[in-house]
Amino acid sequence: MLSRLIAALAALAVLVMVPLAQAQDYPNKAIRFVVPFAPGGGTDIIGRIIAQALNETLGQPVVVDNRGGAGSTLGTEIVAKSPADGYTILFGNISLAFNATLYTKLRYDTIRDLASISLSAVQPNILVIHPNLPAKNLREFIELARANPGKFNYASAGTGSGTHLAAELLKLQTRIDIVHVPYKGTGPALTDLLGGQINMMVSTFASALPHVKSGRMRALGVTTAKRSPATPDVPTLIEGGVAGYDYSTWYGLLAPARTAKTIIDKLNAANRKVLTREDIKQKLESQGVDPVFNTPAEFTAYLKSETEKWGKVVKATGANAE
Repeated sequence: MLSRLIAALAALAVLVMVPLAQAQDYPNKAIRFVVPFAPGGGTDIIGRIIAQALNETLGQPVVVDNRGGAGSTLGTEIVAKSPADGYTILFGNISLAFNATLYTKLRYDTIRDLASISLSAVQPNILVIHPNLPAKNLREFIELARANPGKFNYASAGTGSGTHLAAELLKLQTRIDIVHVPYKGTGPALTDLLGGQINMMVSTFASALPHVKSGRMRALGVTTAKRSPATPDVPTLIEGGVAGYDYSTWYGLLAPARTAKTIIDKLNAANRKVLTREDIKQKLESQGVDPVFNTPAEFTAYLKSETEKWGKVVKATGANAE
């Protein structure tokens, strides 16, 4: 009996030691870097900048694998169900916070099935209107909309998109009644805004800024809590009178749940090292993106708060992606 107990304890010790040794040796082969969107989009561009730098920092290939579809849920599910060995990681964005409520039949739980590594970048958005509107600033636009309920409209890149929910958050906080007009992408939405068929949109910086500079759109405010260096003269929505408004498109690294803390910490340190490199900072800032990093615990807390915040907005709009 004693010999069997000793053998069992020895076997258990081996089971514990093997994952520990693997974590200490990490990484010793290529890492799959899942981007849950199609190639060429904003998340893909930013993800590739970071993946290449991680490749150099970790000393192993970091291979981008684009798995787009269903608002990023397909690629996210792949990572959530992958082995928790650190060799499959997710480059997710704010859609993680939307999808928890937007999709009622997800086959994974974002908080339970994914382990946070770190935020990597934040991109402000900008509220723009067609210049034929008499409003010169956000306060005037809100007053105009309140005086004419249901008369004005706003465009989005589609129901459940960030451009949709950011505008709905504005509606909730200002109690204005403006009509949602969804499009199949940011490009067509901005085209109709430029043409005057649409009155307002919350757009990404990269898409709207050229038109703001040319005078074909009027910028009323940036969506983040602080002004953007790209548009230092454009106030925040908070400065425009919308207390507490804060929306940004954020990006971050996650791994399958139960990934060893040693591996998570190595990836967190690598991410931090990458984002403090001057050349990487310049590449990201050229895309209108601010590099950021935090601890795994801080990212988890942020993801929970964002999920709760945007869940309320999704429910208030009645949006459903299924």
